Amino acid sequence: MGLRPVSGAALTSIQHGMEALQRNAAKIAGAGRVNGDPVGGLAKPLVEQAGIASRVEASVQALRAEDRLLGALLDVKA
Repeated sequence: MGLRPVSGAALTSIQHGMEALQRNAAKIAGAGRVNGDPVGGLAKPLVEQAGIASRVEASVQALRAEDRLLGALLDVKA
């Protein structure tokens, strides 16, 4: 059975989200410090992390919902 549109969209969203999380983590880890003060704009990647994580979680929930629906359909069919 191939991927259905919901699964494909959710998996793509998860993949893009994970890539964005990795990019932001690299920005955060690579941020320099001058006299103990962070430089290089840490605020933006830190704030983005929360939004990206929420989008990834929403995509995971969509996959779970689809899995439950397919399971229920199989139970009815059996």
